[in-house]
Amino acid sequence: MSEDKSSLLEFRLKKSLDVLASKKGQHTELVSLYVPPDRQISDVMNNLRQELGTASNIKSRSTRKNVQDAIEKTMQRLKLFKKPPPTGLAIFTGAIPQNGPGSERMELYVVVPPEPITVYFYRCDSQFHIEPLRDMLKEKDTYGILVVDGSGASFATLKGRKLDMVRNITSGLSGKHRAGGQSARRFERLREAEVNEYYKRVARHAEEIFLQVPDLKGIIIGGPGPTKYDFEGGGHLQYTLRDKVLGTVDTSYVGEQGVEEVVEKSTDILRKVRYLEEKKLVQSFLYEVGHDTGLAVYGEDEVRECLNKETVKLLLLSEDLEKVRVTIKCTNCGYTDKKTLTQAEFKGIEGAIAGKACPQCQVPTLVVDEAEDLIDELAQLTEATDARVEVISTQTEEGVALMKSFGGVAAILRFKRS
Repeated sequence: MSEDKSSLLEFRLKKSLDVLASKKGQHTELVSLYVPPDRQISDVMNNLRQELGTASNIKSRSTRKNVQDAIEKTMQRLKLFKKPPPTGLAIFTGAIPQNGPGSERMELYVVVPPEPITVYFYRCDSQFHIEPLRDMLKEKDTYGILVVDGSGASFATLKGRKLDMVRNITSGLSGKHRAGGQSARRFERLREAEVNEYYKRVARHAEEIFLQVPDLKGIIIGGPGPTKYDFEGGGHLQYTLRDKVLGTVDTSYVGEQGVEEVVEKSTDILRKVRYLEEKKLVQSFLYEVGHDTGLAVYGEDEVRECLNKETVKLLLLSEDLEKVRVTIKCTNCGYTDKKTLTQAEFKGIEGAIAGKACPQCQVPTLVVDEAEDLIDELAQLTEATDARVEVISTQTEEGVALMKSFGGVAAILRFKRS
């Protein structure tokens, strides 16, 4: 996922999964199919033909028919692909009850995931299996973990749920009790020099390891005692790594156990990373508004105008923007009109235009020609430009302000409007 589009892709995937999770079959009639990018479509088709033959043995007539219909629909859709997309393909098909038994309607959903599917998967059940896609919504950025105390230091990287132990070093520090004949002050100076040299060595290892990680999101420092605070506060880390320190975590252990403990206790720290990004994004827009720079616009109409002129640099959309962009068309003269409706308005739009005369030809032949989620529609307007799109949650004060004060649609421009 590119950084600019990750929040938009994540939003789209969340929305698709919410829809799929709400679908339930009467029996084990819903087909879930995951095709990895390196799988031949012909192999998948052969496998589905075998499943179609197996389904003929299902005793229940209605279940047998629904399963066979679902497999055939899936095969028909697969024929549209010469090969899987670069990240693979997920297809969900099944007879979904609309209003109790006997009201089933065959529904089919295709999801091209933001990350590669790694295994081939076919399952027929009473619900769609969406766990592999849910896993893609979990944190995938790479973080550095450093556990340090007086005995040694451990270095690891965490990407999603994959934890890699990279290196362990020992401190080489002498004991805290001075040898006979040494003055307390002299021993203290020697000890400080040893500790300082140890910290420098830890910092060098951190640079060797973490500076090689592309797009390192942050570093978490842990340890069982005060050493971690002394190390962090001593300015030993290289400045770019120092800026990436997200926080410190108290652990009971060092080494691999200590690293695993850091991971367990860092949930809140990792969750806050995206929140901080969202706060900064909205704050950058609020700065332009507050300083009246002429580079901030908000409201759907104004932002849409700037998108059409390709002057938008950053587009901010609230994930709570539950609206639909509808195209109304006259089947008699071809007249079209576009409207943005709330979900409630959209549900009643067909009744609202039924029998209503076309403004152009005066014939009552208006129909809903197209309907699209407003976030997707606005995001697509940016695809021909270099504008960045970010979908912002309402879990921060800034996110709430974006939705409530600015209508959920805002943008920073490349230059002032003429």
